[in-house]
Amino acid sequence: MPYGQPYGEPLQQQQPLGPGPQTPYPPYPHPQPGYGYAPPPPALRPGIIPLRPLGLGDILDGTIKLIRSNPKAVLGLSAVAALLASVPVAVGQAFVLDSMSGAFTDPESAYTSSDQLTSVYGLAAQYGGTLVSYMVQFVVVTLLTGVLTRILGRAVFGGTITAGEAWRLVKGRAPALFGVVALMAVIMLVPLVVMVLLIVVVALNVSSGAAGVVLGLTFLFMIAYLGYYLFFTTRFAFASPIVVLEGRGAIEAMRRSWHLVTGDFWRVFGILLLTSLLVGLVAGVLSVPFTLAGTLFGMFGAGSVATTVVSAVLIALGGTLGSMLTYPFQAGVAGLLYADRRMRSEAFDLVLQTAAIEQQRQGWVHSSADELWHPSNSARP
Repeated sequence: MPYGQPYGEPLQQQQPLGPGPQTPYPPYPHPQPGYGYAPPPPALRPGIIPLRPLGLGDILDGTIKLIRSNPKAVLGLSAVAALLASVPVAVGQAFVLDSMSGAFTDPESAYTSSDQLTSVYGLAAQYGGTLVSYMVQFVVVTLLTGVLTRILGRAVFGGTITAGEAWRLVKGRAPALFGVVALMAVIMLVPLVVMVLLIVVVALNVSSGAAGVVLGLTFLFMIAYLGYYLFFTTRFAFASPIVVLEGRGAIEAMRRSWHLVTGDFWRVFGILLLTSLLVGLVAGVLSVPFTLAGTLFGMFGAGSVATTVVSAVLIALGGTLGSMLTYPFQAGVAGLLYADRRMRSEAFDLVLQTAAIEQQRQGWVHSSADELWHPSNSARP
């Protein structure tokens, strides 16, 4: 019997102390899902990307925002570079198509000496135009990549920069940019030349019935070279952004790019490969109609000067439209991937966030933001 209960009286049922149907006070509300949990605030986003480690969607979205935030500088410069690179190829192809027009109207005339000579001139024009186009791309696209990277470096903080100002900041880095492209060309061409020479030597020293051996060896070399090409283009993908944003030399920039890619090679490789496929698809959709129209116009035209000119214009227009988006998109993805790798490996997002808060307090993006990309500002150098 409980202490204090009168003898002979029935026991009084005590009230439950916890929640229940007989609780004299309202039950305490149960916590709802997520109750008491405060989600972290969204990452600071003063410009084209959030200042935190980036995902694939952030990188693609940031590249699109880069183009939209400064279309005059980005698309205008890209269009000029694409046009300069497309015109030599278009002129060469137009001459080839003009030389082939006689074969469609009169197939028997294609075997005459004059038509053969015209065909030789057309092929020379085509390959000569391609060679000139590569030379133009070496110069123009290299400088364009540097200018676009400088525009991107300011756009991360929400600032804009004119094409003229970007060029003034980049022109001092032009020798290092050309050095990176030249070293990459050597890295890519030397194994290719060795491969071709080996195939020629093997072909000259085997019997005529062993053509299958030569073809099989060629196929194996091509597969090996493809892997070689993809490996080194991924390893040195950040060399140009490093030259422009960090102010390093060509060899030092390539060494640092190798270091930044280490530990995240497959992710960098996958994003770059996916970007190339997406950009190639979009460029094809834009350029194929004009290229096809120019090809058909040149092949079935009357062979006059006007036909050749119209064909060249259509082909050049198709190449320009395709490359006008290819150049800034690839440069933007490479630059944002470089920023992402620094955020992940060097805690660079903390540096960017601190600088962005200060710039927001001041109310504008100062040109001194360009200095923040130097590696001495990394939180974990």
